Amino acid sequence: MAKFVIAGRADCPYYAKTELLADYLQKNLPDFRIHKITQRPEVWEDWLKDVCEKNQWSHKNSPIIWRELLDRGGKGLLLGGYNEFLEHAQLYYNVASSMTTELMMVIAQENVGAHIEKEQEEEALKTCINPLQVWITSASAPACYNLIPILTSGEVFGMHTEISITLFDNKQAEEHLKSLVVETQDLASPVLRSVSICTKVEEAFCQAHVIVVLDDSTDKEVFTLEDCLRSRVPLCRLYGYLIEKNAHESVRVIVGGRTFVNLKTVLLMRYAPRIAHNIIAVALGVEGEAKAILARKLKTAPSYIKDVIIWGNISGNNYVDLRKTRVYRYESAIWGPLHYSRPVLNLIFDSEWVKREFVAILKNLTATGRQFGGILAAHSIATTLKYWYHGSPPGEIVSLGILSEGQFGIPKGIVFSMPVKFENGTWVVLTDLKDVAISEQIMTRMTNDLIQEKLVALGDQIHFQPYQSETELRKKDKRISLLITDDSQEEQVSDGLKDPVPDEEKNLVMSDAADFPNQIPQTTFEKPQSLEFLNDFEGKTVES
Repeated sequence: MAKFVIAGRADCPYYAKTELLADYLQKNLPDFRIHKITQRPEVWEDWLKDVCEKNQWSHKNSPIIWRELLDRGGKGLLLGGYNEFLEHAQLYYNVASSMTTELMMVIAQENVGAHIEKEQEEEALKTCINPLQVWITSASAPACYNLIPILTSGEVFGMHTEISITLFDNKQAEEHLKSLVVETQDLASPVLRSVSICTKVEEAFCQAHVIVVLDDSTDKEVFTLEDCLRSRVPLCRLYGYLIEKNAHESVRVIVGGRTFVNLKTVLLMRYAPRIAHNIIAVALGVEGEAKAILARKLKTAPSYIKDVIIWGNISGNNYVDLRKTRVYRYESAIWGPLHYSRPVLNLIFDSEWVKREFVAILKNLTATGRQFGGILAAHSIATTLKYWYHGSPPGEIVSLGILSEGQFGIPKGIVFSMPVKFENGTWVVLTDLKDVAISEQIMTRMTNDLIQEKLVALGDQIHFQPYQSETELRKKDKRISLLITDDSQEEQVSDGLKDPVPDEEKNLVMSDAADFPNQIPQTTFEKPQSLEFLNDFEGKTVES
C-alpha cells in the first residue's frame, strides 16, 4: 500500500493542484492513500523547517510530499514538491492534471477558508475539554469584585465556553481572596469550572489564556511624579517575564485601572515582546463617562449615544472627539426608525457648554480618578473582552489603547487610544475615517506627555516636563517681566531707607524662608484615592 503525505501552505495554488490530483488517485486506486496537512501562511516556513530538520531533508517550497513506509516503519521517503509529484503520477499511474491556473487560484482561496474553519472547530473542542484560563491581577481591587459576576454570566466568552478564574495578589490579601472565592462559588454559574487564588509569584499566569491587569495596590511612599512613574517598571518587568514564561502562547492581556494605563501597557509590551501584539489598554471607561454627560445634557439614555472617540492618554491628557458622535432614538420633532440617528453636535445648541463645562466635568473626573471606579472599570474591561472575542457592533466606533504604528500621524512606539473596530478575534484601526484630523498643538500635547512618561519611567530622562504651547510660554514670560517691573519699583521707593541688616545676612534669611517648604517633602501614598496630584499636569480638550 502506498501512503503519501501532502503538506502545503493553505493559500498555495500548487498545493491545490497537487491535492486535486491526489484525491483523484485515491478515489480510483484501491491501494493509494493520502494524508493532507495545511498550515497558515505565516507559520508555514517555520513548520517546514522543523519537519526537514527532524527528517534530515532539504526542501524549501510549498508543497512538500513524502511517502510513509507503512510496511517497514522508520522515517518517510521524501518525494519532493509539486513537479516531482506530477512526474510520479504520470510515470507510475499514467495520470496527468489538467487544472487551469484560474481554478488553482480559486481552490487556494477556498483552502484558506477551510483551514481557518478547521482551526476554529479544533479550538472549540479544546475549550469543551480544557476551560479558558482567566487570570486577574491585584484581585483585591474593587474592580475585580464587580468583574467576576460579569465574566461568570456567559456574556463575555459565551455560554458554551467554560472558564477557570485565578485571583492573583500578594500574600497580605490572601484572606480577602478566600472570601471572594467563596462568593464566586456561590454564584453556581454554569460556565464557571473553577475559581482559585495564587499568591506565589513563580506560579503566576500558568497557561493563562486571558490576563486582566488591574491597579497594583501598594503602600510604597512616593514623593514626586518621576518616582511614581519609575515605580511602575519593576512590576511590569516581573509581569512581562512571567507572561513570557508561563502563559499560553495565544494569551490576551487587557490593561485597566485608574492611573498610567498607557504607560503600564507599553511597559508590558517591552518586557513581553512575544505577545506584544495581544496587549491592549481599555478606553471604554472615559468613553462611557463622556456618553453619560452628553446623555444628561440631552435628557436621553447613554446607551443611545454612539461613536465617541477617545484619543491619547486614557488616564491622563486625552482628547474627546465628538465629530462622529451620533444619538439614536432621540425624542424631538424629527423621528425615524431605530437605525435613524442624528449628530450630537447638531442637537447641542450651546457650543460654549461643549467647549467649557463638558471639558471641565471630564477633567474633574480624571483628576479625582472617579471615571475608573469599580463598576465602570469592570464593565469597560468586560465589554472590551466581549468585543475582542465576538466582534464589536457593526458600524460602531470603539476607542482602544494600542501600540501606534504611525496611524493618524501619531509617533511610533507609544500606546495611544484611537478609533478601532473588532472583528475575527482582533482589531482594525479605522484609518479610513474622514474629518478626524487633530490639530498639531493638541497632538503634540498628548504625545509629548506619553513619550516623556516612557522616558522618565525607563530612566532615559530625569525630570518630567509638561508640554507648554507658545501661547503659554509667552504668558509665562509676561508674568515674569511684570514681577521684575514691580520689584524694581519697590526698590526705587525704598531706595532712601537704610536697612540695618547686612545684605549677606538678608539674603541668607530670605533663602532659608523660601527653601523651607521644599525641605519637607509632601509625602503621597501610592494608593488610588491619594493620586490626585498625579493629574495636575493632565488636561482634556474636545473638538466642537
